[in-house]
Amino acid sequence: MNDNTIITINRECGTGGGEIARLLGEKLGIKVYGRTMLEAVAQQFGITLEELDRVKAQKANWWSDFCRFYQQFGAVSHQTGAIADPTPTSVYYAEKRLLQDLAEKESCIIVGRAGFHIFRNYPNAIHLLLIADHDARIARIARKQNLTIEEAAKVVDKVDTARDNFVTNVAETSRHDARNYHACLNITGLQPEVVANFLAEQIHHKRATL
Repeated sequence: MNDNTIITINRECGTGGGEIARLLGEKLGIKVYGRTMLEAVAQQFGITLEELDRVKAQKANWWSDFCRFYQQFGAVSHQTGAIADPTPTSVYYAEKRLLQDLAEKESCIIVGRAGFHIFRNYPNAIHLLLIADHDARIARIARKQNLTIEEAAKVVDKVDTARDNFVTNVAETSRHDARNYHACLNITGLQPEVVANFLAEQIHHKRATL
């Protein structure tokens, strides 16, 4: 391990966590890694990002999935170089390796990806959870994606369930368990810039003590 600072941000769908992470990265002068990073993982399995999302959202028996992953880890396609038959666990381990490699090279902000679990034993890691009222999250998704309230509610619930399943599968904990984080913030009614400013100030103080 090195002196790089790793900030992980878990967030409920519709909180604007991605935008807050981007603003925070600009204020701290460090890179942000989130969904676009998944392209490299998807390439390993020879599938699309949408297919990768479906794999991650699956409910699975952790132990059987874990064993299946190791049985298949060496099974690589001669045509594509892709790892055969991805599972939630194999996707997690592919993401984990990539994120840990990044963290060795530079300080960074990790959005989602069960980052709080991957870096739970890193002394220089700071873990954050962003939540907001359900109705506020639905309204934000409706505005952002030009959906009706009913359509947006389905999106929020589907994404939340998928993220819950993924974290439960790979970390055997709830992503809403406050004990997994240094800070849990309800940001209902707050502008992303305000949240990013607050977090940047607190992280500057935290980094000074690491």
